[in-house]
Amino acid sequence: MQPNQKPNKLINEKSPYLLQHAYNPVNWYPWSPDALAKAKAEDKPIFLSIGYSSCHWCHVMEEECFNDQQVADLLNQAFICIKVDREERPDLDAAYMAVCQAMGRSCGWPLNVILTPKLNPFFAASYIPKFSRAGSLGMLDLVPQVLLIWNGQRAQVEMVGADLKSRLETMETRVPKDLGKEVLIEAYDHLALDFDKENGGFGFAPKFPRSHNLLFLLRYYNRTGEKNSLSMVEKTLREMRLGGIFDQVGLGFHRYSTDPKWLVPHFEKMLYDQALLAFAYTEAYQVTGAGKFKITATETLDYALRDLFSSKGGFSSAQDADTEGQEGKYYIWTIQEILDILSPSDADLAVHIFVITAEGNFSESTGKSNGANILNIAEPIEELAQYKGLTIDEFIIRLGKIQNILFEARKKRIPPSIDDKVLTD
Repeated sequence: MQPNQKPNKLINEKSPYLLQHAYNPVNWYPWSPDALAKAKAEDKPIFLSIGYSSCHWCHVMEEECFNDQQVADLLNQAFICIKVDREERPDLDAAYMAVCQAMGRSCGWPLNVILTPKLNPFFAASYIPKFSRAGSLGMLDLVPQVLLIWNGQRAQVEMVGADLKSRLETMETRVPKDLGKEVLIEAYDHLALDFDKENGGFGFAPKFPRSHNLLFLLRYYNRTGEKNSLSMVEKTLREMRLGGIFDQVGLGFHRYSTDPKWLVPHFEKMLYDQALLAFAYTEAYQVTGAGKFKITATETLDYALRDLFSSKGGFSSAQDADTEGQEGKYYIWTIQEILDILSPSDADLAVHIFVITAEGNFSESTGKSNGANILNIAEPIEELAQYKGLTIDEFIIRLGKIQNILFEARKKRIPPSIDDKVLTD
């Protein structure tokens, strides 16, 4: 927030995400008839920005661009600016994400779309920096270029936007394929080809849990007996639980991993991920009888009940990634912190279990780790116990004790904020 900055038109909204932008120097409007009418009356294009309160890159773009007076002046001069919380308006988010994908862009949040006053889209992008770099236009160069095109090639812009809107509407009216055996086989084959045999999961990076894929594969195994279908699920669930995408101290899953090994997440925690992963681990336990899947399902629900349950009923939608302006600060540890908090024998065990080093494994935005470690478990628990001369039961008891001590110590830190919006869908 700028010193003495007056609030914009988001100040009366209920969404935590919109309220985060209420003191930006950008003249934000919520999505409303008034905003759309103003764009038509002033014959200005619309700058539509969609995000959510726990999104790390949404915070980065706000700080870098929307809180910057120079960028705000350009946006206010060129556009009617509208902010949307994707969780409050999933219909708008889905529609404009489809626009971004149809344009062949790299899509994610924040999602920034430029529209004509008739709501025909002609530009879409995810995070946009203030200054141009690495082949990406920054806001200071992008806005003047858009204005130049808008004022000099208006007819072509309107035509492109109308054509794109028409194509998307046509896609929405297509009759879907009948869900027969061939479709199921095709889906399985696609997932098998996309599967990461070394690390579990699908694709390379960034890597998302994709619970719906895992639930499909469990049902496919139940229907066909295809063992590879089950093994893909088991491998993925095991690697995620041991990786940094799982909060090894406070439980619950972060949203996704930035690397293929599930080590370095973006640290926001979404309610829907906890719910879907609880389903996946529960059903994997039902199929395999493996206690580790039952334990992870319970841990995930314990996190949701402890940190996301609302005293007013229902569950809060998310927990932020950042504290004190730094992503992941709440979750990372230096080796010295571990040595200071735990007894020598427990510290020795924790360092080995959680792969904690003096160099660290997490680089901040500066590119330096400063000894910061994301806790993860690199070896199977059976091997770790054997290495330390412990039975499995003894090892689990020691591990639980260490987790509890670290959790109590972590509670003294400033926690990430909770998006207390309760979604009823």
